[in-house]
Amino acid sequence: MKKSILVLLAGTTLLAGCNLAPKYERPTGAVPVALPQGGVYPSAPTDAVDVSRIGWRDFFLDDRLRQVIETGLANNRDLRIAAGNVQQARAQYRVQRADRLPTINGTGTVTSTNNLFGAGGATPGGTSGTPSHIEIYQASLGLSQFELDLFGRVANLSRAAQEQFFASEEAQRTARISLIAEIANAWLTMASDNEQLRLSRETAKAFEQTLKLTREQFRVGVGSELEVRQAEASYQGAVNDIAALETSVARDQNALNLLAGTTVPAEQLPMGLGTTPLTRDALPQDISSQVLLRRPDVLQAEHLLIAENANIGAARAAFFPTISLTGTLGTLSTALSGLFKDGTYVYNAVGTGTLPLFDFGRRKGNLDYAKASQQVAVATYEKAVQTAFREVSDALAQRGRIGDQIRAQSTRAEAAGVAAKLSDARFRSGVDSFLTTLDAQRTAYGAQQQLVTARLTQASNLVELYRSLGGGLEDTTPVGTTQP
Repeated sequence: MKKSILVLLAGTTLLAGCNLAPKYERPTGAVPVALPQGGVYPSAPTDAVDVSRIGWRDFFLDDRLRQVIETGLANNRDLRIAAGNVQQARAQYRVQRADRLPTINGTGTVTSTNNLFGAGGATPGGTSGTPSHIEIYQASLGLSQFELDLFGRVANLSRAAQEQFFASEEAQRTARISLIAEIANAWLTMASDNEQLRLSRETAKAFEQTLKLTREQFRVGVGSELEVRQAEASYQGAVNDIAALETSVARDQNALNLLAGTTVPAEQLPMGLGTTPLTRDALPQDISSQVLLRRPDVLQAEHLLIAENANIGAARAAFFPTISLTGTLGTLSTALSGLFKDGTYVYNAVGTGTLPLFDFGRRKGNLDYAKASQQVAVATYEKAVQTAFREVSDALAQRGRIGDQIRAQSTRAEAAGVAAKLSDARFRSGVDSFLTTLDAQRTAYGAQQQLVTARLTQASNLVELYRSLGGGLEDTTPVGTTQP
């Protein structure tokens, strides 16, 4: 008997390495080898650092923004949900991994047998023998229905659970990066709206002065009612902008509070974009599309693909016999004090093999489903890579020409402002008509508004480039990088 068990265990050990899962190969060819270059796309300087290796505390330069991001990372509810998903996946993996090892149970029993009529039973005269009482004590350790994983079914299910756990970790990293970018963009949007609000208030004051002047000229008969109405329209337009922007600023703060998971203190809120850089002006050190494979969302899709590969192996193993082992080792005695003495030890072992003969296509359907799921996972992975490529390409395309836009818009706003001042002076001296002055004022106002929008676009573009390249995971600057 012992020899048979040893032979069975040895055979199990030899077959345990059998794995019916297909060999995993990372899909290739979903995107070009290199990111776009030339034309509107910028060229990275030779001394540029890899954006994905820059910690967010070093990428964002404004202390107020850093504090808001840190608050969000500690309090944002979506990030807590992602962390909870990781804990769930870890627990599921532990449960699945436990199936690869036998479950050992310890039991202790006492059996009491009483014969009320004694050993001889009832006598012909109606009397009974002497009653008997027997007690049997037993203690044992055993395993029940432990599956010998000869064809890798349990191992592949465990591998699938492990990869799903890894995928949940990458999903949490993705949520972290996205949260940092969302907080930064919300903060920058509020800064831009505050600057637009300041500009509208200053413009409204200038339009109000012009309105008072035209009304006075109309009163003394120098101006016309048309000029008064035109001046009033411009003034009321600025007043309307103020009301709309005040609403936008309030909504911006609400959005920022939601992302931060709490009310952001007033001292951490932006009053405008200012003139100092808010982020590092960095480009990727290399433009190989391989950098995209390090993005957490791409890694998440790859882990899920590997998990589907393992599920195929488990589905294939279901076509082979399932062999399970039940065994106990214990001691048996008629007296409690006799347990664990020589001659009381007993054991038994039972091996069971099961092979479904007719399941009406159940196993075939499970295998087909696993294969189809694997094909879906391949397409999902390729789409994740293509999406990453598109996001980085779009950010680089905008990055390549945003500097030209800022310079052109700055020059335009400056020229329009000077033209408005000159036109106002000429109008007051009677050289130009009011229509010329009004047009110059409107042009200057619009040019300044567009300049603020362009500066917001520039700052948001750097945040998007940082996010799309996988930046935001590090908390400190790696050794070898340089501060701005």
